Parts: sequence; C-alpha cells; structure tokens
Amino acid sequence: MTLEEFSAGEQKTERMDKVGDALEEVLSKALSQRTITVGVYEAAKLLNVDPDNVVLCLLAADEDDDRDVALQIHFTLIQAFCCENDIDILRVSNPGRLAELLLLKTDAGPTASEGAEQPPDLHCVLVTNPHSSQWKDPALSQLICFCRESRYMDQWVPVINLPER
Repeated sequence: MTLEEFSAGEQKTERMDKVGDALEEVLSKALSQRTITVGVYEAAKLLNVDPDNVVLCLLAADEDDDRDVALQIHFTLIQAFCCENDIDILRVSNPGRLAELLLLKTDAGPTASEGAEQPPDLHCVLVTNPHSSQWKDPALSQLICFCRESRYMDQWVPVINLPER
C-alpha cells in the first residue's frame, strides 16, 4: 500500500466518522423535537400521507436481515419512493447502535412470561421537517451533502456504520 492510498483510506474513515456523528446529532434532535417515525409500516403510512416533510430515510439492517427477502422487497419499494420524492436515504449497517441512539433497549425488558412486547421495528426510520428552521441545522446539512455526493458517485443508498460509544 502506498502512502497516497493509506492517506486516502484515512480520509475516508475520518469522513465516515463525521457523517456518523452528524447522524447521531440529527437523530438526537429529531427525538427531542418528536420528528421521527420508526418502523417499516409506520414509515410507509407517513410517506403515503406527507412525503414532502420527510427529509431523511434510514434503512437499518444487519447481515441476518440481508437474507430476509420480504424485508429487502420493502427496502426496494421505500428506496424507489424516496428517490422519486427527493428524500435522502442512508443505510445503517448496525441496527443495535441505532436502537441505543433511539433509546430503545433491544435486550432489556420484561421476560416472555411477563407479557413482553415485540421489539420495535428499526428497519426504517424517517426524520421529518416540521419547521423550516430545521433546514439550518448543520448536522442535517452535512448528511444531505453526503447523500448528494454519494449519488454523484452512483451510490444511491450509501451505507454507514454508526460509531460505537
């Protein structure tokens, strides 16, 4: 590996870390402002009713989910809809970390004998924009730029790995 290749790899890693940090900030703000929708079915309902206010779509899947044909069909339909409606899309490769960020503990909770709920569906997360002031959010702007740059390189759904804390 040459020094130039190593340097380019370091820059890409640093850039991906910054994108991951920006996504964490956007999710934190969206949670506090209640502008987040979680779940494939809930996301589809919102996209059908109010696609103009959706600013970001996250599709989260791990290696096991990649073999789920039904989920991949849902992802394909959501991606097509988002592309047609100019909604930026990111694919998150570690849903466990996404669950932590959304304050949803995937392994905690009551046992089955206590009537445990089904774990929340984190395969699709939408961030909406109820107020125009949110467009001035630097973290959201950074994500939108990253998505656009990725599309220019023919990567329509960039994959990011959220940094572990």
